[in-house]
Amino acid sequence: MRGAEPSQVVLFSFVDIEQRVPLDHPLRAMRALIDPILADLSPRFATIYDVMGRPSIPPERLLRALLLQVLYTIRSERQLVEQIDYNLLFRWFVGLGMDEPVWSATTFTKNRERLFAGDIADGLLAGVVGTAEARGLLSKEHFSVDGTLLEAWASQKSFRPKDAPPSPGDDDDPKNPTVNFRGERRTNATHASTTDPDARLAKKGRGQGAKLAYQASMLIDNRHGLVVQTVVGPADGGPTEVQQGIELVQGLPARRRRRTIGADKGYQDPLFLEAVRAAHCTPHVAQEATDPKQYLDERTLRHPGHAVSQRCRKKIEEGYGWGKMYGLLRKLRHRGRERVGWIFTFTMAAYNLVRLRTLEATTA
Repeated sequence: MRGAEPSQVVLFSFVDIEQRVPLDHPLRAMRALIDPILADLSPRFATIYDVMGRPSIPPERLLRALLLQVLYTIRSERQLVEQIDYNLLFRWFVGLGMDEPVWSATTFTKNRERLFAGDIADGLLAGVVGTAEARGLLSKEHFSVDGTLLEAWASQKSFRPKDAPPSPGDDDDPKNPTVNFRGERRTNATHASTTDPDARLAKKGRGQGAKLAYQASMLIDNRHGLVVQTVVGPADGGPTEVQQGIELVQGLPARRRRRTIGADKGYQDPLFLEAVRAAHCTPHVAQEATDPKQYLDERTLRHPGHAVSQRCRKKIEEGYGWGKMYGLLRKLRHRGRERVGWIFTFTMAAYNLVRLRTLEATTA
């Protein structure tokens, strides 16, 4: 028989929010991974908040909410707060009860400076890496390094001569003036963005258009492609990428046994090779047999480990692809090197959590 649609609204619900989340939901495994890490960061949270004044929103809840924003590709924090308000799954993950009010979207703006100052993203990434190492999912000997460009939030119109006076713009549209820079030679030495001075004009390769961007690099382990370290700097071309690679290699803890560092042909630089060897590591840089310049000796090239490193180093592209496709890194929403670096590190920590959840599900 046909069921009748009830017209009376139920005023009370006797089902706990915990029971509404399925036991096999992916966010349950994610919550089990992130909660111990946030508990370990509690002393660091205490240093960035004053002991006096009104109690603030718990930073653990803010970080879980930002993690949801990355995992579900929510474009803005205002939309994120709206989702938390009516989505019971999001309420459960953040730690809010069914009747608790949701904070304002401006709360992220007010607390972001505290999270930046406390290097919370670095601590979160270190906590995730420590969790992977404790569970035997992290390689200690074989790593890879690579870089990518992150498109800045600044527009091409903001890239103007450094010594030129501010343009009054068109009277018909003062907020979005018409700028004609055709035929004008624009370089980072003579021009700068008026809205994001840290962004640089760069392009990934020949034949591609130049965009205002940041140079981001990271170091992964070759076993499962987990991100170990990250760094963000100005997009000044190949030398910056090589310098970031050196910084990442030097950031590895000292170890008596030699490591291997895989990289593509862009790292065929004597400075990089020398720094890798000085860090007690063997460089496994891509080397073609027809290349007249031999950057590596025959002992390294003929060793089977070199071919394995070249095959495993491609896993780093999976992290960049995930971050740009799902993690809101295709077009940055923050300005300034410090903010971009924080967001990049936080996104890669979220990527590691996704990888850990998948690895534990497959090995269980």
